[in-house]
Amino acid sequence: MHFEWTEEQRMLHKMMREFADEVVAPGADERDRTKQFPVEIFRQMAELNLLGLPFPEAYGGAGADYISFAIVVEELSRACASTGITYSAHISLGGAPLALFGTEEQKQRYLTRICTGESMGAFGLTEPGAGSDAGGTQTTAVFEGGEWVLNGSKCFITNASYARFLALTAVTDKQKGTRGITAFIVPTDAPGLTVLDNYEKLGLHSSNTTELIIDNVRVPDENILGKRGEGFKQFMVTLDGGRIGIAAMAVGIAQAAYDRALRYARDRRAFGQSISKFQAIQFKLADMAMQIELARNMVYKAAWMKDNGRKFTKEAAMAKLYASEIAMAATHQAIQIHGGYGYMREYQVERLFRDARLLEIGEGTSEILRTVIAREIGC
Repeated sequence: MHFEWTEEQRMLHKMMREFADEVVAPGADERDRTKQFPVEIFRQMAELNLLGLPFPEAYGGAGADYISFAIVVEELSRACASTGITYSAHISLGGAPLALFGTEEQKQRYLTRICTGESMGAFGLTEPGAGSDAGGTQTTAVFEGGEWVLNGSKCFITNASYARFLALTAVTDKQKGTRGITAFIVPTDAPGLTVLDNYEKLGLHSSNTTELIIDNVRVPDENILGKRGEGFKQFMVTLDGGRIGIAAMAVGIAQAAYDRALRYARDRRAFGQSISKFQAIQFKLADMAMQIELARNMVYKAAWMKDNGRKFTKEAAMAKLYASEIAMAATHQAIQIHGGYGYMREYQVERLFRDARLLEIGEGTSEILRTVIAREIGC
């Protein structure tokens, strides 16, 4: 067993480290204050062929692996978590369902636009009464006049304001439970579809989080993604990959918190010496370094398993659960090490703390992930 990246992965990491430090990080605080979506950053990422990174070249992608995807998400999130989650959702939630379940025509029509950056990727699953209980979807789709008529609502949808279409779930047969849920590709300019960007969030201020109002939205039968009645299963598969992205994002945030805490501890003096010389501070930093390394290894193991066609549901759940909780722990300790300054915006660790909090909730709460893991180990 070895842990060596390929030459291509090393080159990608080097490029992303420089891009994150030089392009993404400098404006992160300002974007957080103004809630400005990173449009220019994603324009540059499109030019670097990053927006279709793991998708086939035939659709405008780069044909890279999921380890490469995790590298990009980690580095972006280290610099700006809002940019990291935007990219992760674009790939793992917006593009992946099309790549995994779309027809050739759908891939040519929609996936290519995601790969080129013509559209951001978005994914409509969560509803006001159906979050962790995704099988409780209330949005309906009725076949009428040769088209499907959709009604309902979705909430907490990432990127929808910048997406030209998205995949979303609706109930097509109430009698079949989760087997009566179907996925549809819906243009965001379809009559009756309203995208509302009015959430006031704790963190991730420059990412786009929306509500969808679906009022008699009509789509043709050809817009069914995959097969009728398989939407729930498809989106559960999609979430497995998405959890690798969220885990990589958590590692990036934790790394940023650790880097800032270590730098501050070396520079800050108290009682005649650097506070990094005090055992209490050393132990905090040692724990952070160890936990981040463990989380990173879990992320890349899950990505490697996905790349090699192995079942990775358990590993993705473990990586996302552990990494998200480590991100919260690392940002908490980074504030503690900074003392009063850690509570101030100037030192950035408070932003990392706010941004990290979502990761224990989105794409499977910590409680749901423990349930997934328990099921996977045979409980």
